[in-house]
Amino acid sequence: MRREHRRRGGAMVAAVVLLLPFLFPNLFTPFTHALPSLLSEWNAPKLRHSRLLKSALQRETSDEQLSELWMPLSNQGWKPCIRSDIITSSLTEKSQGYIQVFLDGGLNQQRMGICDAVALAKILNATLIIPYLEVNPVWQDSSTFEDIFDVDHFIESLKDEISIVKEVPDEYFWSTREYYATAIRATRVKTAPVHASANWYLDNVLPVLESYGIAAIAPFSHRLAFDNMPKEIQRLRCKVNFQALVYVPHIRALGDALVSRLRYPSSRVDSTNYLKKVGDSNEKRGAGKFVVLHLRFDKVLSFLDNILTQDMAAHSACDFGGGKAEKLALAKYRQVIWQGRVLNSQFTDEELRSQGRCPLTPEEIGLLLAALGFDNTTRLYLASHKVYGGEARISALRSLFPLMEDKKSLASSEERAQIKGKASLLAAVDHYVSIHSDIFVSASPGNMHNAVVGHRTYRNTKTIRPNMALLGQLFLNKSLDWAEFEKAVVEGHKSRQGMLRLRKSEQSIYTYPAPDCMCNAS
Repeated sequence: MRREHRRRGGAMVAAVVLLLPFLFPNLFTPFTHALPSLLSEWNAPKLRHSRLLKSALQRETSDEQLSELWMPLSNQGWKPCIRSDIITSSLTEKSQGYIQVFLDGGLNQQRMGICDAVALAKILNATLIIPYLEVNPVWQDSSTFEDIFDVDHFIESLKDEISIVKEVPDEYFWSTREYYATAIRATRVKTAPVHASANWYLDNVLPVLESYGIAAIAPFSHRLAFDNMPKEIQRLRCKVNFQALVYVPHIRALGDALVSRLRYPSSRVDSTNYLKKVGDSNEKRGAGKFVVLHLRFDKVLSFLDNILTQDMAAHSACDFGGGKAEKLALAKYRQVIWQGRVLNSQFTDEELRSQGRCPLTPEEIGLLLAALGFDNTTRLYLASHKVYGGEARISALRSLFPLMEDKKSLASSEERAQIKGKASLLAAVDHYVSIHSDIFVSASPGNMHNAVVGHRTYRNTKTIRPNMALLGQLFLNKSLDWAEFEKAVVEGHKSRQGMLRLRKSEQSIYTYPAPDCMCNAS
């Protein structure tokens, strides 16, 4: 009850912040000039690679090429290795106190933070309070841990490693987000450096636990190192990520229904109840295969409800062919939201593209898939929120892959009711479908890409990693014909289709689970 009360209080504060520009418009004049972003939605972007697109629409793919594309990965010599008996240090009887963490960012950043929080509780021999998920200032989603993840499964899965409680104990009822927001508090730790070592926490947080019985750490995202950690801590992080963190039943059920409808299109005839078992209606037909495409071209809500723009596109400082209205909108967004950091880029659009620093547009990712050999019978699932630019932005992609689906096309409005308007739950469904697909491809690296790649590496399933620098250079070369483009794409992606890569120093264990989460299978 106290948790819900605090959550409502946070939502009220967020509402006040949103109203400030209307109450004091003179303080927020830069936002009023960002309205061209609305116009950019109505100005259909021009095709940037029409010659290649025309050839791609006439492409033919051999059966041999298709068979090779869809072939599962062979055994790469590694297998999952996070059994409880390998995590040698068991739960001790006496806890040093309670650990609270406040996690910002999107779903996948919060997932990493939760895994790190469990590891930290183990390091400090502390009891973990279920992490508090901050309201994202962009998406305005107030979903709690319990709204997204199966909390009982989480606690049960980790009961032999750490102690976890759902709520702040009564004796520490005052330890709330609002309490720490109003003044400097002795029990709050806000100086944790990025990728802090285990020793840093033992030196700086353990004394707080010993003195007060509770320590609240905020910010906490990316605040625990990936290197120089005991093997049991690394394995515990793996266990949280790959076993303990599962979504609530209704998200898993919807995800399973979407996967089934992608594999067995005829099972969509009656899709009014995704809790029904769908296997019976599929008879003995073979399952179809599908690709999940993460565009990273989401439409993002800014501080004002009527100012819409695209965060990834804006931050990249690249041009995306939407004309003057789009350029004005992105320029203003970069000035206001990113405070000039992007405007001051020393590189031109061409230079950024040749370096692989521009996210692929829907048109470009479609041409990549076509060049790799995917034909117009490929079932494509679009893992994305509302695409920036709407249907006009993805028209070229849809012309190449007419069997393209998303949550809205696959599920009824009744089925989507529990996740509607909730960015974290929408992302959870996409994440679930992504890790269960035959092939996954992302238009640009990011937290979603990293999280999915980690799971797919762990499961040894195929992921296509676009060669951004190569593609940037190819798309800049307007003299290339389709045969030349296709040959260069195929050659440039031979080693980028799921080949396991071992984690290097400072790289994330959640993106590169080998060798920490995996054992040599030989």
